[in-house]
Amino acid sequence: MTPAPRVYLDHAATTPMVPAAIAAMSEHLAYGGNASSLHASGRQARRTVEESRELIAERLGARPGEVVFVSGGTEADNLATKGLFYARRDADPGRLRVLSSTVEHHAVLDPLLWLDKHAGAELDLVGVDASGRLVTDELRAAIERDPSNIALISCMWANNEVGTVQPVEEVVRLARAHAIPVHSDAVQAVGRLPVDFAASGLDAMTVTAHKLGGPVGVGALVMRRDLEATPLLHGGGQERDLRSGTLNTPGIAAFATAVDLAVSGQVEEAERLELLRARLVDGVRSLVSDVLVNGDPAAGPAHRLPGVAHFTFPGCEGDSLLMLLDAHGIECSTGSACSAGVPQASHVLLAMGHDDMAARGSLRFSLGHDSTAADVDALLAVLPAVHERAQAANMAGTRGH
Repeated sequence: MTPAPRVYLDHAATTPMVPAAIAAMSEHLAYGGNASSLHASGRQARRTVEESRELIAERLGARPGEVVFVSGGTEADNLATKGLFYARRDADPGRLRVLSSTVEHHAVLDPLLWLDKHAGAELDLVGVDASGRLVTDELRAAIERDPSNIALISCMWANNEVGTVQPVEEVVRLARAHAIPVHSDAVQAVGRLPVDFAASGLDAMTVTAHKLGGPVGVGALVMRRDLEATPLLHGGGQERDLRSGTLNTPGIAAFATAVDLAVSGQVEEAERLELLRARLVDGVRSLVSDVLVNGDPAAGPAHRLPGVAHFTFPGCEGDSLLMLLDAHGIECSTGSACSAGVPQASHVLLAMGHDDMAARGSLRFSLGHDSTAADVDALLAVLPAVHERAQAANMAGTRGH
């Protein structure tokens, strides 16, 4: 029995691999050889790794020696935040303060909270406006309170929940005046927005393969060669002694292929996704009169990601909407975290000023390389009935309390 077709609208969580990346990975899975070995198979693996490194660096506006391969975005964020903090603290024990935004991904927030609790760091979170954009005046004030005790600043390039693009250039400008290193989690931005590491002025930048058509389990921390960072993994000394471990040659080859395709086609794909997103947003608004569109409503890459549409449905639980849509073959995300099976309101929406009830009644639809107008129309066809059932369930639950 053929399974019913699914409509996948959760590309911000992970994107299906593109055929060329699957082909690259499959080809290299057939070969043995450790890229650190000196025999012919090892040298062939090393050649694949270094050619991939050069291609990724070229596409991201970086030098090959600045690309450090890791297992993905979470590891890169941990290496950047913890590694830079340890190195800066060791060089100057007074540098204990770390600045970041209130809407960072948990792969940044949780390491910083861990440093605050276990390593003597002083975490200073900077607020955002109602669209989820960092308030640069607040950042400036936080820096100027005492720039000498700041170890690093971490500010995402674009938010994974509502799609808002952050003022990275302004963050870098404010930090550079005091020689403070800046890291940015750019996993949502690469392939969706123009990303140039050198031009950005960043000191470190996180990229991962599975957000742009590559495999899960491989990514990179792009980091300036002259920047000191303490490694978190110790062993064979691979990757500038910053990330020991046998290199994932097939994954790296597929990663490079995916980066090449995503960056090369970024402008055309962004335009295509923008049109699809407009179709989705206009359709949802026409069907649900009180729906709220979260994030910056302005169009274009200067404001938000082209393929992310985030809604609040008053009087509904996001989890109920998600499961009802899933029953109709529509896959999306609430963007919220769960702890011990208990739904929690999105920290991003709370930071933007939403109350707990509104933050729990939200859904994210994110489009990608295989998204079509038919996918959007399939969502719109079932949404009225799903919304009605979710509202009824929420009202019944409220009466039950």
